[in-house]
Amino acid sequence: MSTSCTFPKSVDSSFKIAKRAGFDGMEVMVSTEDATRSAATLRALSRKHDLPVLAIHAPVLFFTQFVWGTKPAVKLERSVELAYDCGADVVVVHPPFRWQGNYAQDFLEIVRRLEQTTGVKVAVENMFPWNIGGGSGRQAYLPGIDPTEMDCDSITLDFSHAALSGANALDLARAAGRRLQHVHLCDGQAPGQNGKKLWDEHLIPGQGGQPVAETLQYLDDINYTGHVVAEINTRPAKSETDRIRMLRQTVEFAHRYLRQH
Repeated sequence: MSTSCTFPKSVDSSFKIAKRAGFDGMEVMVSTEDATRSAATLRALSRKHDLPVLAIHAPVLFFTQFVWGTKPAVKLERSVELAYDCGADVVVVHPPFRWQGNYAQDFLEIVRRLEQTTGVKVAVENMFPWNIGGGSGRQAYLPGIDPTEMDCDSITLDFSHAALSGANALDLARAAGRRLQHVHLCDGQAPGQNGKKLWDEHLIPGQGGQPVAETLQYLDDINYTGHVVAEINTRPAKSETDRIRMLRQTVEFAHRYLRQH
């Protein structure tokens, strides 16, 4: 389970909830909370709750723009260092914005260098188009929004992002092939015909329009060995019991369609 599922709760609370809901590992989203950036703290939480830290998500959200300074290359390097120190084997990273200068130009080279020097997989996540000043959303990112079209060795597939980009997650999984190392388990609806739907839903799997079950079955068929990490939005939960129900529903969905695992 990703700690983003329970945001803005503390990381300790996130581990506790994940254990109650039946998950067997954690992805930690680096945030402004000190615990998310401390390998010693994360290792202690892992022991306390008997949940290994499997992945680190590099800081990419607006409110984390000053975490580890302002240079995106440094943020990624620190994320990989944190993953290595925690024993996690994957760092999830979004492709750069076009205006991020040298980082955007050198992104794939940086990703490859970090993978080769640390052994940590730096899995580039599929994103979705969005507009600034009336421009094309696909031009906001460099090299783009689809890592299957990039020269990278590790890919993260996010179902909600696929929905918002109008893509089919099963097609993306097939295009990624053996490069697919990480999956964000969730769901989403495609934008409406008026093109005004702009939010990233992260629904419970099976509640959106993506072929989530079919994609998990495909992963099972090819003996996928990467992570499947719940990244659903539980903020609509009316109570803690309701939140746990949503998360357990996600666990059960994964167990149902990842038959061999």
